[in-house]
Amino acid sequence: MRTFNKAALAASAAMLCVFSFSSAVRAEDTHRPECFSAAPDNAKVIKYEKRDGPYKVAFVNGFAGNDWRVTAIQGAKAWAAREENKAKLSEFTVVSVGNDSAAQIAAIDNFIAAGYDAITFIAVNPTAFSSVIKRAEQAGTVLVPFDNVLDTDAIVQVNENQFELGAMKAEAVVREIEKAKGKVEGSVLEVSGLPGNATDRDNHLGMRSVLDKHPGLKVVQVVGNWDAGTVQKVTADAIATNGNFDGVMVQEGTIGALNAMKNAGHPVVPIGGDAGNGARKLIAEGKYPGLTAAQAPVMSAVALEAAVSLLEGNALPQKVFLPIPNKDNAELKEGTDYFPNLPDTFYTATGYPNCFPVFTPEELLGQTPDNT
Repeated sequence: MRTFNKAALAASAAMLCVFSFSSAVRAEDTHRPECFSAAPDNAKVIKYEKRDGPYKVAFVNGFAGNDWRVTAIQGAKAWAAREENKAKLSEFTVVSVGNDSAAQIAAIDNFIAAGYDAITFIAVNPTAFSSVIKRAEQAGTVLVPFDNVLDTDAIVQVNENQFELGAMKAEAVVREIEKAKGKVEGSVLEVSGLPGNATDRDNHLGMRSVLDKHPGLKVVQVVGNWDAGTVQKVTADAIATNGNFDGVMVQEGTIGALNAMKNAGHPVVPIGGDAGNGARKLIAEGKYPGLTAAQAPVMSAVALEAAVSLLEGNALPQKVFLPIPNKDNAELKEGTDYFPNLPDTFYTATGYPNCFPVFTPEELLGQTPDNT
């Protein structure tokens, strides 16, 4: 077992974190750019002094009440279970703390105090973590948030372009409305996510950047909390109140919107949704035009890969953007894009092949979402 001189480690962490400022990050400046690609507006390279392994690593999840978060936890555990990663870890711990930023910060602080080398997390909100970032730096703990990231450039963060993800779904819906009507007009439903998160905010802004260009569109927005059951209820209520829509966009929980539409006898209209197995099955069966685009939950594994890479002394862009897995609804194929023999809750975007081999369904479904 390794021992730590906390004072020395804190001093080395403060001195040996290297920040390189530039208008653009060159691929040759960073580790594995085919995986850890810099966001277009990235301005920093972050590098820590190399630390000997094996490492103590934790994943501190917040909210755990939907299929996406379950798969994110399963993906993290599946990554840690692979032999090439297991050898680098002396401890790997996963906890979910609920939608409470104080509880999440307390959990992160506990892992810092316990001498963990790195902590990944999905931030409950984007603004409450400046103090814990400082405490982590003083202790020599590497932090890597992902998905719901922070409004800071002090640490490496892993995400997709959330603004582009929202815009991509809206563009597909608008395109199909114009194809059907010859012009862009009517009413569309926007089902947003969990309020207070950066992901929800940026997805919404991306959708509106497209929709607001078309004055003939009326937009009805409801809050779905990224939960299929909630999405089904709020979609049903929206249809009952507003009548049929000409297009529907959902951040996460698209299967709930589709079930509500089916129960209401709603006509087939363009859908911009997520890549859940159940959603893609219903879209393919009903021949709904549009697009499914994924904020892939196994981004949790890429965040762990980034954390270990930083501990090994490699340089990464401060702001990593992963490619957005997406598919035109008309091109969805059984056995490739959706799986009739797997649960509706299974998330079909199972990895980022530029980073490591994608997970098999068996790898993911073999893991539980429980705390460890």
